[in-house]
Amino acid sequence: MAATPQNPAAATPRRKVSRHRGEGQWAAGHHTPLNGNEQFKKDDDGLNVRTRIETIYSKRGFDSIDPNDLRGRMRWWGLYTQRRPGIDGGKTAVLEPEELDDEYFMLRVRIDGGRLTTRQLRVIGEISQEFARGTADVTDRQNVQYHWIRIEDVPEIWNRLEAVGLSTTEACGDTPRVVIGSPVAGIAEDEIIDGSSAIDEIHRRYIGSKEFSNLPRKFKTAISGSPLLDVAHEINDVAFVGVHHPEHGPGFDLWVGGGLSTNPKIGVRLGAWVPLAEVPDVWAGVIGIFRDYGYRRLRTRARLKFLVADWGAEKFRQVLEDEYLARKLVDGPAPEQPLQQWRDHIGVHRQKDGRFYVGFAPRVGRVDGATLTKIADLAEAHGSGRVRTTVEQKMIVLDVEEDKVESLVEGLEALDLTARPSSFRRGTMACTGIEFCKLAIVETKQRGSQLIDELERRLPEFDEPITINLNGCPNACARIQVADIGLKGQLVVNDKGEQVEGYQVHLGGALGLEAGFGRKVRGLKVTSEELPDYVERVLKRFQAEREDGERFATWAARASEEALS
Repeated sequence: MAATPQNPAAATPRRKVSRHRGEGQWAAGHHTPLNGNEQFKKDDDGLNVRTRIETIYSKRGFDSIDPNDLRGRMRWWGLYTQRRPGIDGGKTAVLEPEELDDEYFMLRVRIDGGRLTTRQLRVIGEISQEFARGTADVTDRQNVQYHWIRIEDVPEIWNRLEAVGLSTTEACGDTPRVVIGSPVAGIAEDEIIDGSSAIDEIHRRYIGSKEFSNLPRKFKTAISGSPLLDVAHEINDVAFVGVHHPEHGPGFDLWVGGGLSTNPKIGVRLGAWVPLAEVPDVWAGVIGIFRDYGYRRLRTRARLKFLVADWGAEKFRQVLEDEYLARKLVDGPAPEQPLQQWRDHIGVHRQKDGRFYVGFAPRVGRVDGATLTKIADLAEAHGSGRVRTTVEQKMIVLDVEEDKVESLVEGLEALDLTARPSSFRRGTMACTGIEFCKLAIVETKQRGSQLIDELERRLPEFDEPITINLNGCPNACARIQVADIGLKGQLVVNDKGEQVEGYQVHLGGALGLEAGFGRKVRGLKVTSEELPDYVERVLKRFQAEREDGERFATWAARASEEALS
């Protein structure tokens, strides 16, 4: 019997046909949660957890907290579990979350625009002393962070903060985080435009609203009309930068898609000029695009910068105009380069009303509740009712009469808060580090403070602008890639073959002046113990080799690897 020809189709195993899930973009119809974070957000909006904190968890204690609330939704109200003491950096990526969790929390106080009254600052300090074992760090996003917070105390802390107009609403989580702004908005003599009203309107309309309480990931905003470019606009998801339009006058240049972490990207200009009154609407359009088109499949690609990189500025602007604003934006100019590298407002400066503001430098943002209350007392004793925080972990007292300036400066010095800091005190910044952070591998705050002391002792005449940023892990909370000397915490091997705390070195990053990321020299790592020796050595080489007026970042870009080692 002749063989029957086989049907090729019948012989081929049938493959299961499944719908391509894409990147989890809602606008493409991909509403099925593709990871655990998206699932718990779909199950219940993060804002709803406040009721459970107030009515259940604060009464029954830490062990009563649902895991999806504990490591997820509670962030919507500024709460993260902190690192259990005694766990070394080598175990950070090995242990399960419940093994790393302590039964205490970090709590972040949201300070939009860095604006505080002395009354508010005093309440922040009092809460620190009563509920947070004195902790109160000033962050590089103008917030204040407490540690050692018990869940039982959270409702009372909220009551006290909200009584003076502060909150922790959406201070963390996949939400619109604090809106950073120029700390001298409305008072600086050289200000292009005051963006304070736009910050207030964004907060009034959208913060705590469920319209934008479920984003793919966090969303960072910067608004400043200062010619110093004082809010690190290049590394925010959206930024409004003060410019003069030749026909329309002062307004804002629109930037989108900046961010650091393990995939750093400098934001891009959309070439659009936005008048002050329209900033909230344009902001809502940009964040709306992120909510609807942002990538939700992988957390590692869930920031706006990835969408902007894929679309490009032209498409992003077109979608913003066509789908979210229903009108065209006005073309506008780019901001001018700032005339100075420092943009932290440290020192004594005249305000446009004839009074003065005084910027001063805590050590790597580390203060305490008692010090904050003393700052409030000192400001009031010198006629001021307003203080500010900056994006460089610094603080400012506003509205000081000329005849009281020197007395204020002396009072700050007595608190180890100098208005005339060395370049090292002024330019060194550090993240929370292994002391409290569950992601950290190495210590940062104490190391940064010790480094300042060593460099002041070894290089007392060094007076060039220099930024030295220490980060406890690769996530770049302390902006290591855009520092002159960026130090990324990791475990390294010392000359005895022992695994110890240390840093991978990035050199020559910058913001404002030729913004760009630092250079990594192959194999350039330094132990924590060797850090002062290394920084001293590279700064001396910079001094010896630099050309007239050359900045460290420019020198580092052209220097030999030997000079940087």
